[in-house]
Amino acid sequence: MQAHLVATDIACRRGDRLLFRGLSLPGRSGDAYHITGANGIGKSSLIRILAGLLRPFAGTVEREGAMGLVDDRLALDANHSLGDALAFWQKLDGCTNPGRALEVLQLLPLMDVPVRYLSTGQKKRAALARLLNRRCPIWLLDEPLNGLDADAQKAFETLIALHCSGGGIAIVASHQPIALPSPRTIDLAGYAA
Repeated sequence: MQAHLVATDIACRRGDRLLFRGLSLPGRSGDAYHITGANGIGKSSLIRILAGLLRPFAGTVEREGAMGLVDDRLALDANHSLGDALAFWQKLDGCTNPGRALEVLQLLPLMDVPVRYLSTGQKKRAALARLLNRRCPIWLLDEPLNGLDADAQKAFETLIALHCSGGGIAIVASHQPIALPSPRTIDLAGYAA
């Protein structure tokens, strides 16, 4: 799995407010980054810039390899069962073995439950299952531990470590502590405008 995600001297402006500037991130295969900082400092905006969903106010982002994004937008139809909602994406994503992710994230007993009835943690695990099924080399994770219990957090931290050891890149924006393999921490307070 070869991938890179290189941000050079980027700045983020939202409305009239410059959130951060001068940030560079040389993401290469196997790297894990923990983006930290107070609420409103730009962690989610940075993830969206890296994903190509927002343009940086300044600087450049260069990507090679498919990206998977997990944030607060579930992207699963709330009116369908979890099984049907995930099956929709499995077909589009070309997933050949969805059962593995469902088993690891303990979602098999929930396949008949409508998405709207899932707890916050169950919805987060469903989003993570979709990410695993896509087999993207670049993971962009915005507050991925929100809503997860301690066992689910440990399982996901293990999955991130496996992803990075296989040459993947994980960029995690979180105010919570998270166990990452040889993490590089970027505190956005150091780049505040």
